[in-house]
Amino acid sequence: MSAVAIIPARGGSKRIPRKNIKLFNGRPIIAYSIESALQSQCFDRVIVSTDDSEIADIAKQFGAEVPFVRPAHIANDYATTLEVIHHAISTLVVIDSDITEVCCIYATAPFVTPSQLLAGKQVLKQKDADYLFPVAAYPAPIQRALRLDTNGFVSMMELEHLNSRSQDLNEGFYDTGQYYWGKASAYLSNTPIYSEKSLGLVVPKNSCVDIDDMQDWALAEFLYNYRQQQ
Repeated sequence: MSAVAIIPARGGSKRIPRKNIKLFNGRPIIAYSIESALQSQCFDRVIVSTDDSEIADIAKQFGAEVPFVRPAHIANDYATTLEVIHHAISTLVVIDSDITEVCCIYATAPFVTPSQLLAGKQVLKQKDADYLFPVAAYPAPIQRALRLDTNGFVSMMELEHLNSRSQDLNEGFYDTGQYYWGKASAYLSNTPIYSEKSLGLVVPKNSCVDIDDMQDWALAEFLYNYRQQQ
């Protein structure tokens, strides 16, 4: 039995050019994911899946393996995480058929810690789930969400909760988009990550930022530095 970390990192990011190796507090952002995976001691191998030679070189500098080049047809804007991880596992099992657990860790997840990865692996095994990923609570009740029309006027998304008290509503959670522990068999059978055998590992709301643009990037750097000082 073996566990493998797979870090997807294509070269053609659009909203933030060269996002996966852009300097985050002075270091390529992918380095944080690689080092957390290595330090967790959860994995027999830490692999980066990329189509880009510069990303491959940087990944190797920080201790990851790059044993294959990701094909172009799954290195575009439309390739899904499942496709990328399925390809990586299928390629690796030719050499190591004993892979049982896989953790997809995104390259832009500097808040992922070794202890989080270890806890996730343990819970995945204990509860015999197909997948496990971190979730955080929404800051306000999602049942009282609002929509805006083209003129800026508001209406309730769920009108039946117009007069509901916040404390009477179920707490909602969102996928933090950092990592996905899973059984290799689930990935290989293309089982959806959001399925009835998927677990959410709750993390604090201030422990993650979904980095989509430069404003998110600046916020993530600020939050990372703040958390380091605590």
